[in-house]
Parts: sequence; C-alpha cells; structure tokens
Amino acid sequence: MFGKIIGALVGREMDRRDGSGGTKGALLGMIAGSGLRRMGPLGMLLGGGYVAKKAYDRRKASRGPRGY
Repeated sequence: MFGKIIGALVGREMDRRDGSGGTKGALLGMIAGSGLRRMGPLGMLLGGGYVAKKAYDRRKASRGPRGY
C-alpha cells in the first residue's frame, strides 16, 4: 500500500518537472513505484526522500526571500 502511494507521489513530482499533466505522470509513477518496491525498504526510503525534498524545496520557494 505504501509503495503505491509513494509511487504515485514520485510520478506526480516527475510530471510537475516538465509541466504537462495526465498520462505521462501516471505511467512514470507506476514504473517508479514498481521499481521502488522491488528495491525493498531502501527503495521506499529513497522514493519518500525524493518526494519530501521536492515538497521542502517548493515550500521554501513559496515563502520568498527574506528582505532584512
């Protein structure tokens, strides 16, 4: 269950990078999810870390520069 969720999140992040939406992100997520599941717990950690890093970067960019 966690593998499918992480695979979907990885696919969404990979699809956001090129700006188009839809089928490509779903296919990339399915491929990435199956590859990460085959790697076992290490793959889940790597996939989760990738998604967390992208979310952190997006949040940091949305705050904008601090103008002291």
